[in-house]
Amino acid sequence: MGKKGKKEKGRGAEKTAAKMERKVSKRSRKEEEDLEALIAHFQTLDATRTQIVETPCPPPSPRLHASLSAHPEKDELILFGGEYFNGQKTFVYNELYVYNIKKDTWTKVEIPNPPPRRCAHQAVVVPQGGGQLWVFGGEFASPDGEQFYHYKDLWVLHLATKTWEQVRDYIYYNDVYAFNLDTFSWSRLSPSGAGPTPRSGCQMSVTPQGGIVIYGGYSKQRVKKDVDRGTQHSDMYLLQPEDGKEGSWRWTRINPAGAKPTPRSGFSVAVTPNHQTLLFGGVCDEEEEESLEGDFLNDLHFYDATRNRWFTGQLKGPKSEKRKRRRGKKAEPEGPDRQEHGGTSAQEPLEVVREVVTEDGTVITIKQMFATPGPAGKPQSNEEDSPDEVGGPVVEPSPRSNAMLAVKHGRLYLYGGMFEAGDRQITLSDLYCLDLQKMQEWTALVEMDPGTQEWLEESDSEEDSNEGEGTEDEDSGESDKEAGGECGACAHQGQQETHGPAAPEPRALHQTSTSGVTSLPKP
Repeated sequence: MGKKGKKEKGRGAEKTAAKMERKVSKRSRKEEEDLEALIAHFQTLDATRTQIVETPCPPPSPRLHASLSAHPEKDELILFGGEYFNGQKTFVYNELYVYNIKKDTWTKVEIPNPPPRRCAHQAVVVPQGGGQLWVFGGEFASPDGEQFYHYKDLWVLHLATKTWEQVRDYIYYNDVYAFNLDTFSWSRLSPSGAGPTPRSGCQMSVTPQGGIVIYGGYSKQRVKKDVDRGTQHSDMYLLQPEDGKEGSWRWTRINPAGAKPTPRSGFSVAVTPNHQTLLFGGVCDEEEEESLEGDFLNDLHFYDATRNRWFTGQLKGPKSEKRKRRRGKKAEPEGPDRQEHGGTSAQEPLEVVREVVTEDGTVITIKQMFATPGPAGKPQSNEEDSPDEVGGPVVEPSPRSNAMLAVKHGRLYLYGGMFEAGDRQITLSDLYCLDLQKMQEWTALVEMDPGTQEWLEESDSEEDSNEGEGTEDEDSGESDKEAGGECGACAHQGQQETHGPAAPEPRALHQTSTSGVTSLPKP
């Protein structure tokens, strides 16, 4: 009995500790949200600055954990940020002061769009571009000094023009790593030849000959202050072992023939039983300076590495009694290779637009792209059966990006994905199946009506997060959406090969043809 009592007491202590941990976690999230709101309030006040104002002033008020940097070209010192505690209240600053060494004078410089208030940051001055002051990270404290927010942003002050600029923290990669399944170690490859430019969201698949194909992807670049422009890549590269050189690889740009996919990103890939690479869906972004709209796709494409050729994956549709009674007509080849016959590769896809009304009255417009049946420039034959003749509407996945694909026993399984409708993001949970040998029709295994998905506005989401226990955060942890070719660190072009425990930097949005792994054959 005594032992049983101790065990129950132990379980009670564990439950109490777990409950306390949840409360602390919830309180910490609430405190962080309060600090973010306070920082946003100060940024709103800073946003009222529209002009550069330089005012001679007495020396700055007492402060610590500020940065003091020497101007690279002038006899000046630059003081930025800092904090002060008066015994009851903590003050955090983002003020900028310049001290003239020769004149022994101070000037307060107010510049539009400064970094948020901070202390304990890192700062360094470089001579490029007439002088630059770089500021990274730091800390913001609540007025009572008991709550803290830590930054991970990067800013640069252009001293010549007196302008602040926040530097985006996305970096795209084009490096290649291999993981040895015997030694459990990473090594960085240094292929010869010109490879693909840094990017994220590209296709990566293995060829039957032991090479690796990289197709497409996405990257952004700064075109002017606070304006980025995205590029959807449609180029293709082959990474293959060099003959007679163990451990050596080389890049080659290839230009496949056939019906190439239209430029896109967020597509999904899988490898078919006959070693072809299958590509499904994705999104084609139409980007302007102040807006970004995407056309989501649900088309199929196949790449045959042996013939270096793309094929459009058109479905035959279900068989009908009418078709079974035909005699003397040459049978069509099975699978995606049948696209070589009939010249369908030269046709433009057919765009179909439909609207879905959600429960809250929001109208979601869905654009679908269909390959035009029949030879180019000719109408569909009257002898061919349309899907409506065979019995009902076409069953197929709706247009989407970032779907999950798997191939098993010659069947393609497609799960989920997402598409956008205005400011709403619809996350899907449906499941479809396609027989890759017959290539007749999709089968819906699990259906979903996107119009029924709940979408919370920002204020509603905050209230729910305060009410809940936060189990999702405890289970999943934090995750950064810096890109998979893309990350908040420095790029690694031109570095030397490394072996051993060195692994790739954290990254995401990197497409592979299998379960996140592309196998490298030994050269």
